[in-house]
Amino acid sequence: MKKGVFIAATGQNVGKTAVCLGLVSGLQKRCSSVGYMKPVGQEHVETEKGDLVDKDVVVFKTHFSLVDPYPMMSPVLFPRRFTRDYLDGKVERQELVERIERAFFSLSARHELTVVEGTGHTGVGSIVDLNNAQVAALLDIPLFIVTSGGLGSSFDELSLNLAQCEKYGARVAGVILNRVFEEKRAMIMDYMSRALQRWKVPLLGCIPYHAFLSSPTMKDFEQLFQTELITGQAYRLRHFEHIRLVATSVEMYRHAIGCNQLVITPASRDDIVLATLTRFWDLKIAHSDQDLQSGLILTGKQPPKEALIEQIKRAEIPMLYAPVSNFTAMKMINGFTTKIRKEDTPKIERAIELVESHIDFDRLLKKDYK
Repeated sequence: MKKGVFIAATGQNVGKTAVCLGLVSGLQKRCSSVGYMKPVGQEHVETEKGDLVDKDVVVFKTHFSLVDPYPMMSPVLFPRRFTRDYLDGKVERQELVERIERAFFSLSARHELTVVEGTGHTGVGSIVDLNNAQVAALLDIPLFIVTSGGLGSSFDELSLNLAQCEKYGARVAGVILNRVFEEKRAMIMDYMSRALQRWKVPLLGCIPYHAFLSSPTMKDFEQLFQTELITGQAYRLRHFEHIRLVATSVEMYRHAIGCNQLVITPASRDDIVLATLTRFWDLKIAHSDQDLQSGLILTGKQPPKEALIEQIKRAEIPMLYAPVSNFTAMKMINGFTTKIRKEDTPKIERAIELVESHIDFDRLLKKDYK
C-alpha cells in the first residue's frame, strides 16, 4: 500500500515550503512515521559528503532528523543546462521517471505517509515532461494546492492550475490558503469554501499572514548583495522588525533610533553610525541584559573607514558593505524574497506553529490515499 500527499502551489513564493513544514510536523503527531521528498528540485546545494540535493530537502532532513538517504528524498535535479541536455536527447525521461518512482516507493515502504513537495506551480517542469501535475499523476497520490490568500486572483490562479491537473489526471484533493490577512480570514474562508464547491474541492486551511516569515536575515542580505559580513558574524541570522533608509540629518535620526532595526545609510555617514553606536552603549550601560539588536548596511562608492569598522566590531553589530546607492539597495531589498534556511530555527518553528494550528488534519487524513 502506498500512501502520500503531493503539495503543489499556484506559483513561486506563496509559502509552499512553510506549509510543508507545518504539514510534516502535524502529521508526525498523527501518523506512526512520516517521510518527505522533493522529486524534482531546481535549486540545489552540496552536502558535507558531496551529494547534490535540493536545498529544501536539507531543511527537512536537518530539522526533523529524518534518516532517509538524500538520493531517496531528492531523486531528480534540474541543474544549469539540464533542459537543453534533455531537448538534445542527452537525458532520457524514462530514467528520470524510474528514479522518482523508486524513491517514492522506497519511502512508502518505510513510512505510513510521505509528504511530496512539488516545485512552483503545477506547470513547472513541462519542458522536460515532468511537471508537478504529471509527477502527482505518476505517483497516483492526491494533490493539494497552496495559494496566496485572497479571493478573485487566488481563485483565478487555482483555475489555471486545476486545468493542468485535469489534463494529466492528477487528483486535486484540497486547497490551502496561505498568508491571509487576519481581518479578512473569516470572510475569505466563507466565500472561498463556497467557490470551491463547484469543483467539489474542500478548503483545508487558511493560514494567517505573519511578517516574521517574510523577514530577511543578515545572511539573506549577504546573498542578495553577494558579499560577507564585515562585523557581527555571530548575529548572521538576526531578523529585523524595521528596515530604515537613513538620509536625514543626524538630529532627526536620533529620535528615530529603535530596537531591532536595520539601518541602511551611506558608508560616508559616520555621524549616523556613531549615533547608532551611542544608543547601543547607552542601552547596554542602563540595562546590561538588553541589546539594541540592530544591523547596518553601509552603501556608496567609498567603503567604511577602518576606525569606524573597529568601533562597530566592539559593539558586535552585524554590518555589511554594499557598493551601491541607497536607492539601489532599497530597490534590491524590496524585490528580494526570502527562503527558509536550515539554520534559521526560529523561522522554521514559527512556520510550523502557524501552519499546524490552521490546517484541518482530520479532514485531510479522511481522504483515501490508497
